[in-house]
Amino acid sequence: MLKRIFSAGVLLPVLAGLLFLALWEFQFFHKIFDLKKYQLPLPTAIAETMRDNFSLLLSYTGYTLAEAVLGMLAGSAIGFLIALVATAWPRWGSGSLTLVAALNAVPIVALAPIMNLWFGDGIGSRIAIVTATTMAAMAINAYKGMAAIDPLALDLMHSYAAGKPAVFRYLRIQSSLPYVFTALKINATASMIGAIVGEFFFSSKGLGYLLSNSIKVAKMPLGWSCIVLAAIAGVLFYLVVERLEKVFIKWHPSQRT
Repeated sequence: MLKRIFSAGVLLPVLAGLLFLALWEFQFFHKIFDLKKYQLPLPTAIAETMRDNFSLLLSYTGYTLAEAVLGMLAGSAIGFLIALVATAWPRWGSGSLTLVAALNAVPIVALAPIMNLWFGDGIGSRIAIVTATTMAAMAINAYKGMAAIDPLALDLMHSYAAGKPAVFRYLRIQSSLPYVFTALKINATASMIGAIVGEFFFSSKGLGYLLSNSIKVAKMPLGWSCIVLAAIAGVLFYLVVERLEKVFIKWHPSQRT
């Protein structure tokens, strides 16, 4: 059992995390960076705050996670469709990849007011922000996967008189799946960032809203509780995507180790 833990690479990260928390608790970082406890609350203070506000924090975490998941699904779906168009009609579709990349370069702080104006101050505006910030990773990765096919496999499909739809279904889309899951794992963390930053500007609920308000009134343990829960939610979201990757692309060499 111990050998499996070592081989899985679990023990060292856990020990490193415990060491980090111990140094934090004994104010090692406070002394190095000349910080006060109100600037960087101790882990015990953060844990106590999380316990006292558990219901509120859990509700707000679910709200932010819903924004992140719905926005990521919408952005990834649109990005995948753009990749399909760019692959099927390279002359007309490749320009759409450039436009998506340009949209992704727009800062979230600039998108937030626009999305709020278009979709109101409800959950829709944050979903739109996450959608806009997750399209590019999926579009570019999926396009690369559809284009990076084995020429011999393409010749084989043509020798069987396979039409364009069949080539896309059985070859290009299949070849793009590892790239698609890479984009999904990138978007799993990017979507949480987009949702939380969007909540800074226009929201009455969510971790970003609570974090912003906590900082304004100097309730730093509560603000750090939001940060901790956002990190946990992001990691769990990432692990779910990683698990789905293992299920759907068992055939890929990266999943055989």
